[in-house]
Amino acid sequence: MSRAQLALRVSDLEASITFYSKLFGTEPAKRREGYAHFAIAEPPLKLVLIEGEPGQETRLDHLGVEVESTDQVNAATTRLKDAGLAAFEENDTSCCYALQDKVWVHGPGKEPWEVYVVKADADTLGKSAGLDATDDGCCATRPAEPAAVSAGCSCG
Repeated sequence: MSRAQLALRVSDLEASITFYSKLFGTEPAKRREGYAHFAIAEPPLKLVLIEGEPGQETRLDHLGVEVESTDQVNAATTRLKDAGLAAFEENDTSCCYALQDKVWVHGPGKEPWEVYVVKADADTLGKSAGLDATDDGCCATRPAEPAAVSAGCSCG
C-alpha cells in the first residue's frame, strides 16, 4: 500500500494533535518530542506534524509518497530521473524518528516531494541530508535546489 504524505510545521503541536485527532477520528500513530504523525486509513494519508516556532502560522513543510520497499524507492528514482527531474537520493538516513531510504524532487513551485520507505524506528528526530541547512529539524525546510541536488550537494 502506498499513501500520500503531508508534513506540516505547526506552532502549537498539542493543539494541532487535538484538532487532527478530531478531524480524522484517530489518535497519532507516533508521538515524540516536537513531532507526531497520523496513519490515516481513509483517505490513505500520513499526516506529519513538526513543531515550529511559537506564534508562526502553520505552513507546508514537505510532501511525500510512502511506499513499502526500497525497490519501490529505487524504481521511483529511475522513473523520476528518466523524466528529466533532478533527484537527490538518500539511503539509511534518519529523519522524522525513522530510518529511511528516499529520493527528493521539486515541483514547479519548488515544493519538495519525497518518495520514501520507512525501514525501522529511530530514537532521534534526525535531519535529512537533502534539506536546507537553515533550519535544524528533520524535514526542516526545503530540499536543496534542483541544480544543487543534481550536482550531488548534500546541503545539510
